[in-house]
Amino acid sequence: MGSKLSLAHLPTPLERVPALSGLYGVDLWIKRDDVTGGAEAGNKIRKLEYLLAEAQERDATRLITCGGLQSNHCRATALAAARCGMAATLFLRDKSLEGVVSDDGLPLGHTELVGNLLLDRLCGAEVRRITAEQYSRRDAILTGAAIRYQSAGERPYVVPEGGSNGLGALGYVDAMAEVKAQLDAQGAPPFDVVVLACGSGGTAAGVALGAGTHRVAKTVHVMAVADDAPTFTRRIEGLISEAVERGPEWGHRLDGPAPWKVDDRFKGPAYAETYEAQRQTMFEAAQRAGLVLDPVYSGKAFHGLASLARSGELHGRVLFIHTGGLPGLLAQAPTFAEMLQTS
Repeated sequence: MGSKLSLAHLPTPLERVPALSGLYGVDLWIKRDDVTGGAEAGNKIRKLEYLLAEAQERDATRLITCGGLQSNHCRATALAAARCGMAATLFLRDKSLEGVVSDDGLPLGHTELVGNLLLDRLCGAEVRRITAEQYSRRDAILTGAAIRYQSAGERPYVVPEGGSNGLGALGYVDAMAEVKAQLDAQGAPPFDVVVLACGSGGTAAGVALGAGTHRVAKTVHVMAVADDAPTFTRRIEGLISEAVERGPEWGHRLDGPAPWKVDDRFKGPAYAETYEAQRQTMFEAAQRAGLVLDPVYSGKAFHGLASLARSGELHGRVLFIHTGGLPGLLAQAPTFAEMLQTS
């Protein structure tokens, strides 16, 4: 039976937010998975506890993964790799470098070292920037890189985008067990709904399975930050099936998932691009409750939560999963500058 690593600072707090509860007309609670660690903090570290355990079982010397230029997942993977004595190679999608490539087909040019990218480089990760077109073939690129490293005598382990496979999803089954223990300690009832952001599907799959297995919530509301609801629905269904299959070998007895649905109404113009209403909600949460959200994931999901609560579509006891992402917010400071100057 597999045994996960201990990388995160757990349990993370489960906090009620009275100021925002009154504002939105729901009983709002936050699972503070933005504080799962230091620089590596966020939801990804829970998945990496399983993925790096498997990598160590296979005597891996290098982790290979992919994401956007300001990927929280890649930053967490790079830091966890360094912590565990492994090298890391990150393939990062950089849309500013379209059409400018080297002899080996990878982009050239300079990208400012800010936010997650700074942390990637600081911990020694090898950063390979690729175009959006190349990123559409990311699975083949990761596989090809693994073959090259293996030919050079290394033992690579490919971590999927977002850490999202059935094994990684078990990290959020654990998170829901943690919430259940916290509710029991307070003598509190289950939630009516759990709300979270979804960029690759693994966290959503784990939350749905964990909420059902541990009776944490009646429903799960998944806020897409890219793609559409049918795409994520298919992806999450596949990840749930894979997690159920892999669960027993890692000590999990899983029931069926809680009822869940994907909502793509609040994803905005594109992945990692904010919009005014979202930025206003982020400002409101920070000003009224000291709740700092990131622009790519938690900011979009929380804006969706606030909008649906105000309209009456969400009600009762609501749990929001704060998935972190502070470095990505700091990298987007110019986006928020005008709003803050006029507020």
